[in-house]
Amino acid sequence: SAFISIMRGCENFCSYCVVPFTRGKERSRDYRTILNEAKDLFEKGYREITLLGQNVNSYCWEEEGKITNFAHLMEMIAKISPLLRVRFSTSHPKDISEELIKTIASYDNICNYIHLPVQSGSTRMLEKMNRKYTREDYMNKIEMIKKYIPDCSISTDIITGFCSETLEDHNDTLSMMKWVGYDYAFMFNYSERPNTIASKKFEDDIPAEEKTRRLEEIINMQRELSHKSNLRDIGKEFEVLIEGKSKRSEDKLFGRTSQNKVVIFNKEDF
Repeated sequence: SAFISIMRGCENFCSYCVVPFTRGKERSRDYRTILNEAKDLFEKGYREITLLGQNVNSYCWEEEGKITNFAHLMEMIAKISPLLRVRFSTSHPKDISEELIKTIASYDNICNYIHLPVQSGSTRMLEKMNRKYTREDYMNKIEMIKKYIPDCSISTDIITGFCSETLEDHNDTLSMMKWVGYDYAFMFNYSERPNTIASKKFEDDIPAEEKTRRLEEIINMQRELSHKSNLRDIGKEFEVLIEGKSKRSEDKLFGRTSQNKVVIFNKEDF
């Protein structure tokens, strides 16, 4: 597996995040240099490439009036070889497009996995976080993904205890998790970062013990959702890219499915 950075910077200015101030404006790389790098890696034996960017969906290379967007770039890399698996991270919900989702659905070697950070299920919190989408907007994007890629695995990021978050806001997040049915999630207490918009404008007013309590509820919900997701896979067959030996046994290998789930299996079965 290899990683290719396709762009630098970020211009979203989420109120809790310092990245736009430390990494500057978005700058996309020339798609030809990315394509050449991917081809070179494939020729050297790499069989999986992950395209990286703070918000890959906003990738854009413009030259002589011609625009190459992220969907175009994904298609070009997928066409290098059907033996090359392609992943990407991270997506911003406001920018993920129907064109991109259709492109993913059209190529077997583009992995059926999308990391789509929701951060909160409350429209009020999303506005305060300056996420530029509502609860309903996010749900529409999820419905679009499930329409074109029914077996797509979806993961997310969640921040609990953001400034002024009420129990109603928190419950909106829990209901969003249940509605989407995330396969897994990265879950955090809100922790104020210096020089962010939130640190300058909002009071970090949720007590630490309440943040912890809410986070535990979110973690317990995700454990339940992940368990249900894994149960649905029993009896199915998956193509797995072997990544190495299992940490627990020298006699077992491990790898990931297209949906980014880790599979452990006996070495003699390979």
